Amino acid sequence: MNPEPTPAPDNEGLVAEPPPPACVMCFNASDPSGAGGLSGDIATVAAMGAHALPIVTSVVMRDTADIFDQHDIDPDAVAEQARTILEDVTLSGWKVGFLGTADNVSAVAEILSDYTEIPLVSYLPNLSWMDEDQLQPYLDAFRELILPATEVLVGSHKTLQDFLLPEWDSERPPSARELAVAAGEHGTRYVLVTGVMLAAKPGAKLGPSGAPEQFIDNILASPQGAITGEKFERFDTSFVGAGDTLAAALAALLAAGGELQPAVGEALSFLDQSLDAGFRPGMGHIVPDRFFWALPPPEEGEGEPEVGVGTEPEPQDPKNKPAPRRVH
Repeated sequence: MNPEPTPAPDNEGLVAEPPPPACVMCFNASDPSGAGGLSGDIATVAAMGAHALPIVTSVVMRDTADIFDQHDIDPDAVAEQARTILEDVTLSGWKVGFLGTADNVSAVAEILSDYTEIPLVSYLPNLSWMDEDQLQPYLDAFRELILPATEVLVGSHKTLQDFLLPEWDSERPPSARELAVAAGEHGTRYVLVTGVMLAAKPGAKLGPSGAPEQFIDNILASPQGAITGEKFERFDTSFVGAGDTLAAALAALLAAGGELQPAVGEALSFLDQSLDAGFRPGMGHIVPDRFFWALPPPEEGEGEPEVGVGTEPEPQDPKNKPAPRRVH
């Protein structure tokens, strides 16, 4: 007796599951202030319409003003966090922030080496708060192991100068191209240099403090020269979490398949608007508002709350939001 054939499944009426957002693995420290670190990465990646896979590399003791200490995470625990989720989720991008120790740098670099086709955005924060006996091995390991895998290295002009050109003795600061040349010697393809101060031009408009308005430049460069960038008016206040925000935004855009130059422009615009809408949750610095675009516009005639960080960006019309949620 032959068994009856199994009927073919009826797929009629089934709705295809939409594709998931691009997934970005973020290696960074736990930051209880929510300004930077993994908290900032998760908020930024989500605001860009992607999904963050956060890997804790250190626990930083800080508030919105200062960093006081850190507690190390064992490198095996760092690697196990990453390997476990990588066996399950398809990855589209990497973002490296503060990794805590030289041993953790080595553990992360080993993971990165297994996925060389995925773009990596690395952010180097100001680490002057670290003890010298910890700082130098960390920077040496980062230079030797992370830079060769990095597509774009993000950092402030001063931080990248100290890291890439510690022997620089010219009276003029190094250009973005010179920093890119130094990074390129270690295998990094591009640098995104932030906070390049531009001198005020004669006859420049005066700001609220009575001093001439100043602008800062942010430049994407390769060893061949500057590629693109954006100039923004200098905010007359201090922020925490700006660098992590920029790097995470760029990582999310590249993970979603964006081309480098427009992605840099969009990431810089996103950062500028996040700072413009920033808020002060404590007694320290201003924290970027990564969800500035999701806030309802003020009622006509209502004033904006003053946080001292510039002019509020024009409200976005939610009806015009493309998918995913990238309206900036």
